[in-house]
Amino acid sequence: MAETKMSVELMFHTQLSKKFREKLQAESEQLAEIHDGKILALSAIRTCYSSNKPSEIAIKEGYKYFGSVASDGKDGSDADRLIRQIVSSKHTSTLEGISFTFAIEGVSRALLAQLTRHRVGFSFSVQSQRYVRMGSDDKIGGFDYVVPEKVTSDKIAFECGDYGLDLSADYIFEDAMEFAQKAYDRLRKAGVPAEDARAVLPNAAATNLVMTANLTALLSFYSKRKKGRGAQAEITELAEVLRREVVDVEPWTDQFFEEV
Repeated sequence: MAETKMSVELMFHTQLSKKFREKLQAESEQLAEIHDGKILALSAIRTCYSSNKPSEIAIKEGYKYFGSVASDGKDGSDADRLIRQIVSSKHTSTLEGISFTFAIEGVSRALLAQLTRHRVGFSFSVQSQRYVRMGSDDKIGGFDYVVPEKVTSDKIAFECGDYGLDLSADYIFEDAMEFAQKAYDRLRKAGVPAEDARAVLPNAAATNLVMTANLTALLSFYSKRKKGRGAQAEITELAEVLRREVVDVEPWTDQFFEEV
């Protein structure tokens, strides 16, 4: 059992198929170098308004949109202008095909409860406390836990505890984690199955998950959980890390995270 910290890694994201990329390269090396998500976004958006087939749009219309400056006077190409227009008009189903899959590790069950309230456009595979035994003598070595940001040593509970001692918040918290671990271990030794013994594990108990979300869903999540929107610190940190991971592979999305 130990304190743990959040770790997030982008594992997979939407990419052009080999066949489709070869078609783009045959037409133009410049087109083939456009970020995959932006090619998909243009194809989906223009499918709604173009007489061209979806498989032809990037090839036949790519020069027009990627090869000219934004006609709205803002940064980027006219493809950026078109995507801005679509986001502004809330026609964001056209961005739902752009997906990202993350390994999210060392987050609390409290965060998980908040995160899984975001259902549309999200998929979750979560480490099970039923099948992964959390005992001190099990392979996992006891449950890890996440200490909330505001549980700090400078916060004192005066004349607290069995001996009337002044105890700091971090000491009280750590003591509670140790007590929960001992209770879990004792229940398991008494013959209580893991699926029932887990009931004594705290919201602070750490978990791991694989999460897939499309771009529209991530933008909606970020708008609700980013700093300044009243969300708890842990999920605010997650929102920022997810944004950075997405922007790293699809830089053109940064403006939309900034604007939500």
